[in-house]
Amino acid sequence: MTHSAAASPMPDVDAIRDVLRAVIDPEAGMNIVDLGLVYVIEIVDDVVRVVVTMTSPACPMGEMILDDVDARLRAALPAGTRTEVELTWAPPWDPSMMSEAARRHFGW
Repeated sequence: MTHSAAASPMPDVDAIRDVLRAVIDPEAGMNIVDLGLVYVIEIVDDVVRVVVTMTSPACPMGEMILDDVDARLRAALPAGTRTEVELTWAPPWDPSMMSEAARRHFGW
């Protein structure tokens, strides 16, 4: 017997983006959303897919950041929701992808 009323609702894309603001790129000292590293957030049925990049293919923190994205998604999503966290290098990241707040933070 299932109790759908007791189940947590699936967050929307904006709520997931807010969750991802807690993921910090330790080298930049800024969250991955404001850095412009989150390229895609998709919600299809019980799957949340997030596509991210790094500031550089040589980023030594890449695996840690991906693990943090997955852990924060799992903590925020209803039980049974699948997560797919993908790393891409296309298009390559550049500073123009940062939010205005991030550019101000770095003095750009």
